[in-house]
Amino acid sequence: MVPQLVSPKGTPWHPHRGFETVTYIIDGTMNHRDSHGGGGTIADGDTQWMTAGSGILHIEAPPEQLVMTGGLFHGLQLWVNLPKSDKMMSPRYQDIGSGQVRLLTSSDGGALLRLIAGDIDGHEGPGITHTPITMLHVSLNPGAELTLPWRADFNALAYALAGRGTAGEDKRPFRTGQSVVFGNGDSVTLRADESQESRSPNFEVVLLGGRPIREPMMHYGPFVMNTHAELAQAFEDYQSGRLGVIPADA
Repeated sequence: MVPQLVSPKGTPWHPHRGFETVTYIIDGTMNHRDSHGGGGTIADGDTQWMTAGSGILHIEAPPEQLVMTGGLFHGLQLWVNLPKSDKMMSPRYQDIGSGQVRLLTSSDGGALLRLIAGDIDGHEGPGITHTPITMLHVSLNPGAELTLPWRADFNALAYALAGRGTAGEDKRPFRTGQSVVFGNGDSVTLRADESQESRSPNFEVVLLGGRPIREPMMHYGPFVMNTHAELAQAFEDYQSGRLGVIPADA
């Protein structure tokens, strides 16, 4: 057999402006580096919260060893919009290790909550946000039900990382890879089915939401701005090298 060269599969160096990327790794490892000196390795419950702001170049990829040896890789990346007043702020990088998140449990012990950002019932997560946002990872035992207080001025969305269950008082079903959007109210309810998938003993859900910005939004490629003119300016700035420089040792 002829050996083949395998390189890490990630992204090349690329720009962002006007929003934040939030990368949450449940299993596996991801390396990150950016043009402002931020970066590091995140794995097994770590979160990387990168504020692109006025502009940044970055790269992200799994380590070569993980690609060569194989293994489970499971995570997600969110794009969080910035309000107009913060779109051109200086870039910022937050490395939120799994040991920094606020761990909470339901009163009956049927649910474990990892609070990454925002607050739940007076408990604060470590993530620093520019608009009020709540983000948490909920693990529900089979058959367990959880009702959390939720700010009435927030929207709310639940995404199933693994397993199956229901959302809301009317028990709308959803499962791995599906999401549900909650309506108006001051609480959210999740319930795990009695029977779960063999590959995941619990119902794993990312629950997030925040106060709507209610501003015009224009998105194209790696830029999220308020107007078409701002998008055009972002592309011009990138092509002119004003969004950052790739480090010489990269």
